[in-house]
Amino acid sequence: MRESNATTDARTDAGTGTGLSGKVIVVTGGSRGLGAATGRVLGMAGAQIVLADVELDRARDHAAALAQLDIDAIALPLDVGDEQQVRQLMAAVRERFGRLDALVNNAGIDRTAPVTELDAADWERIVRTNLTGPFLMVKHALTLLPRGGHIVNIASTASKRAWPNASAYHATKWGLLGLSHALHAELRASGIKVTAVVAGGMRTPFLLERFPDIDPQVLQDPIDVARTVRFVLSQPEATVIPEVMVLPMRESSWP
Repeated sequence: MRESNATTDARTDAGTGTGLSGKVIVVTGGSRGLGAATGRVLGMAGAQIVLADVELDRARDHAAALAQLDIDAIALPLDVGDEQQVRQLMAAVRERFGRLDALVNNAGIDRTAPVTELDAADWERIVRTNLTGPFLMVKHALTLLPRGGHIVNIASTASKRAWPNASAYHATKWGLLGLSHALHAELRASGIKVTAVVAGGMRTPFLLERFPDIDPQVLQDPIDVARTVRFVLSQPEATVIPEVMVLPMRESSWP
């Protein structure tokens, strides 16, 4: 795995992006996995990072680690499916920074189970986090995002094809991809960019902790997906990338 070189790689590549210096960017689910990698890569490019996560202590630890790399990062509590917490987050961002330049909707959960064993409560929890959460984040972020602001929704190859025992996850990721394209169409006239990043399997706890038999070598480093997030955020003002897919060479969830 290349995680030990992630900091060096991110710093080396930071100069390849444009326009992120000083930007305020919220990353949901920012305490570990792709969220943590995204905060690091965008911070290395000069952005001010808000790590929003239900696991606040872990987010604070990651913010402290980023501070050691001279990255301006703070941690704030957030359950993306709780509208009051979303409002409080946006109020805190307004008070601290006075603006918001980009939102990365990364938080996501799953429960691997046949549909016959999936409780309604599990279904609702997954939908609330993976789909209602991004809707609420966008709704309230729009009170802060200026013309030229950017929303990035982290989708999955689960939004393109299906496999057994993941019905709720597939439903939410297909829904998130549809929501992302609908927002792209709706918000263009306001000058707000919207991008869906469709990621294949990554070496993150989301997979590695749930599937101990998976071969990590067939998965991609989350830093590489984070670089794609930085790439779409770094496009010139007149250009938007509505959807981009990032796949490991060996893992075959798509096609």
